[in-house]
Amino acid sequence: MTIQVELSPEKEVLLTEEALLRGIAPEQYARQLLDEAISSHPAGRGRLTREELHAMLKRIGEGSENRPKLPTSAFSRESFYEDRP
Repeated sequence: MTIQVELSPEKEVLLTEEALLRGIAPEQYARQLLDEAISSHPAGRGRLTREELHAMLKRIGEGSENRPKLPTSAFSRESFYEDRP
């Protein structure tokens, strides 16, 4: 597949400089960067396993023990709209 990408002059200079430092053509370096970017993102399946879900929730909750404890009543409809008639 061939893809054309418009780069600003500044980005083109950076890409060319980085490619020269690696001793490769700018096009080859751009291809490597794209390959790395695509490879770093796992293909989404649209579903998580139970273990993946638990691991994700654990990561989300990390550090939550330092947050203030709020009573359940803090999340009622009335508490969100208490200053409205």
